[in-house]
Amino acid sequence: MSHAVASKTDPGRFLEDFRIGEEIVHATPRTVTAGDVALYTALYGPRFAVQSSDAFARAIGYRHAPVDDLLVFHIVFGKTVPDVSLNAVANLGYADGRFLAPVYPGDTLATTSQVIGLKENSNRQTGVVYVRSTGRNQHGDPVLDYVRWVMVRKRDPGALLVEQSVPELPDCVPVDRLGDACPIVDAAAYDTTLAGSPFRWEHYAVGERIDHVDGMTVEEAEHMLATRLYQNTAKVHFDQFAQAKGRFGRRLIYGGHVISLARALSFNGLANAFHVAAINAGRHVAPLFAGDTVYAWSEILDKQPLPGRDDVGALRVRMVATKDRPCADFPLAEGEGYDPAVILDLDLWLLAPM
Repeated sequence: MSHAVASKTDPGRFLEDFRIGEEIVHATPRTVTAGDVALYTALYGPRFAVQSSDAFARAIGYRHAPVDDLLVFHIVFGKTVPDVSLNAVANLGYADGRFLAPVYPGDTLATTSQVIGLKENSNRQTGVVYVRSTGRNQHGDPVLDYVRWVMVRKRDPGALLVEQSVPELPDCVPVDRLGDACPIVDAAAYDTTLAGSPFRWEHYAVGERIDHVDGMTVEEAEHMLATRLYQNTAKVHFDQFAQAKGRFGRRLIYGGHVISLARALSFNGLANAFHVAAINAGRHVAPLFAGDTVYAWSEILDKQPLPGRDDVGALRVRMVATKDRPCADFPLAEGEGYDPAVILDLDLWLLAPM
């Protein structure tokens, strides 16, 4: 007697496989180690003192150096890829993201997501999936919560979506929701000489623009190594045989790789903005490819004290990354759209000592 056998491999979800309200528990919890931190440093070169030095972190009140916020973001993000964006055309944007607790080497991160929106594109070949993803540590405590939306292929262009809806998202995370990003610290013990810059929260002005000056050229091997580090399995980053037949003819670099490059570059000008507290909004404006050189600049959009705290203040920063164009003239707009060099437009709340 013959029996039908289900495939043991997973081709990933297509647009018509998602349902609004669906809860997804993502596989493979990940224990973050000192090795992950070392690899992350080798890939991007971040130099923020709190995340670089146990002694510095302990001096201001941490147990020891916390894991870089964006490494946490990438690990939490990577868990979602097999269930959300394996068949993605592109990751499009972010909103309402909050870092909720420090993560330390030895902590184990797991991710769940809720589908909060679906919208088919007019070509009927693709559509956009909106998910809210939450990363939790081994105790079940949330460490990160954010919304992202991604363009996903349809399996069958003729398939109808059961329900379509685009979620309403806030323009900005309120300041009174930022305090969980870091514990109370001893700002008086924060050594700006060791941190590499004399500029604290009070030294920045709304409207100020900062050219981060330096550039980093991206190599093919390093962006694939980075994406594998996060266990991000999206096909567009790895399979050159398949991508050669696609729109660009090349592997796309994971958008989070660009975010980490821009954040690391921002040390030159924002060295004491040591914590990412929130991702208010973000857009991957254009693709990045191996061989391109990334530059970045930032604008201070707002600055606010945290309610009930006098140790750190919040800087709302628009961080813009470009490819193959230095940022001395702060490239952003051209006509009614973006300058062709712009690849990332990211709105963050950063915390700096007062």
